[in-house]
Amino acid sequence: MIHLNNVTKTYPNGSVGVEGINLHIQKGEFVFIVGSSGSGKSTLIKLLLKELDPTSGDVMINMVKTNELNRSQVPYLRRNLGVVFQDFRLLPNKTVYENVAFAMRVIEAPSRTIRRNVPAVLSLVGLGQKSRSYPNELSGGEQQRTALARAIVNNPPILICDEPTGNLDPETARGIMQLLDDINKRGTTIVMATHAREIVDEMQKRVVTLQDGHIVRDVEKGGYSDEA
Repeated sequence: MIHLNNVTKTYPNGSVGVEGINLHIQKGEFVFIVGSSGSGKSTLIKLLLKELDPTSGDVMINMVKTNELNRSQVPYLRRNLGVVFQDFRLLPNKTVYENVAFAMRVIEAPSRTIRRNVPAVLSLVGLGQKSRSYPNELSGGEQQRTALARAIVNNPPILICDEPTGNLDPETARGIMQLLDDINKRGTTIVMATHAREIVDEMQKRVVTLQDGHIVRDVEKGGYSDEA
């Protein structure tokens, strides 16, 4: 499903984001990407989202070599990717319902499909009673649940999460992780970059550790610091 083959990203100033990365993620996996600041996590996530192209090597998602796509093809690639960020990135002047529906309108989903799917996904993330609320009326956890609902409403096969619990208290973070685990069990492949050591240790999923742009550990089922 996701294949990075000998991927290196060097920035114009000469700094190396990642170097010689080989990473293969199969359909239905839940993979944590961990490492200290500057280890290459952000570069890796941006490569998966095609916000960056590799300097060398190939990034393949669903059998598509993303570094060969032109700009007009990128939106079609991203329809296969749900994305959840640390800072929620909700539209402040739209309600919870409208924020989630917006993701469907972008791909020109029929109105009847929007009316059916948005309430269903809001119910799934526990926000069925908050559909008319605006982001500034929500707690941090509710905002992240809204962002998660928006990311999955089009049923993408892959969900990319960049520090999704970074702004949340531990109890709220656990609730978000339970939701992500449930979504994964429904068949969605999840790749999550995080600094949250306790969450990684509790979840016991595959853990890929980056250091200075290299993969130094890849544990099939373990914690933040488990040896391969």
